Amino acid sequence: MENQFYRRKKSPWDFREPLRRLFRNKRFLLALAICVPLGGYGLFGNRGLVSRLRLEQQKTEMEQRLRNAEEETQRLKSQSKALETDRAAIERVAREQHGMVRSGETVYKITPNH
Repeated sequence: MENQFYRRKKSPWDFREPLRRLFRNKRFLLALAICVPLGGYGLFGNRGLVSRLRLEQQKTEMEQRLRNAEEETQRLKSQSKALETDRAAIERVAREQHGMVRSGETVYKITPNH
């Protein structure tokens, strides 16, 4: 009988009653009805945050590909210049790509046994 006059202790995690009061408030519902679609568009729309992050990632990937292409271009330019003047470079390319040999050389082809 002692507990009849005491209020029940509320749990600090019980949000039901404050939420009920909020959803009865018409101004809050109006603000919620306006802000949720605008927030969704701001996050997921054509010019939203998610799209922006995806475009930034694509930009960094394209910049990396551009740097790699520039390095490859520089390497090919130096190789082309070497092929115009350097006899050793010309001979190396002829041997590697065209299978050419000097006169008097013997070529041995080794095939792996499987």
